[in-house]
Amino acid sequence: MTASVVLYGIKACDTMKKARAWLDERGVPYTFHDYKKDGISEDVLKDWVSQVGWDVLLNKAGTTFRKLLPEQKEGLTEERAVGLMVAQPSMIKRPVLTRDGKVLRVGFRPADYEETFSG
Repeated sequence: MTASVVLYGIKACDTMKKARAWLDERGVPYTFHDYKKDGISEDVLKDWVSQVGWDVLLNKAGTTFRKLLPEQKEGLTEERAVGLMVAQPSMIKRPVLTRDGKVLRVGFRPADYEETFSG
């Protein structure tokens, strides 16, 4: 039985391109889910949040988040952060790498991927 690896992100993102190239070069089978094009469900986001925390998933450094009004950014809660990410998936850090629904990595660092897929 093969584990199902899914790489979530946005196709045009440079970091996504690096992560996909890393997986492709090593022959790691995966499915790509473009959450800008295909969306992401609130249930999936809530599951990820339960695994890694909303503060890990929310991309506060991105343009989309920075363009929010100050009152939208202040006093963020898990519920509000999930709502923002559902409404605007570009606010989700990328990539999110999962295997059988378990979040393996958020973001891309070659050394982390090497550790994840070695052995």
